[in-house]
Amino acid sequence: MANKEPEEALTKYGLMRKEFLKEHRRGIYTGMMLEGTLKEHCLTIQQQAEELMDVLIKQMSREQGVDEKLKALDQMKWVRMMNIIRASAEEMVCNEIIYI
Repeated sequence: MANKEPEEALTKYGLMRKEFLKEHRRGIYTGMMLEGTLKEHCLTIQQQAEELMDVLIKQMSREQGVDEKLKALDQMKWVRMMNIIRASAEEMVCNEIIYI
């Protein structure tokens, strides 16, 4: 009896994990495909990555003083800082969750 795949769609981080396994962990990818567990695994990774992104963005924003006050005073600076924070957080998420 085959496992029923979850219906939830893969988004950015789930798709990144799937592609990473396909390209760099071929044996794991093939095994999960045969067992019917690949999508469930990718959804789990996706959820973990999204949760970690939220935590890191909040933490880094707080540490760097990127808040609503800054947004009101200098919106362009706020946007620049948030873009830097998001990029840093995403790099950490990829290195700690996606590409392992």
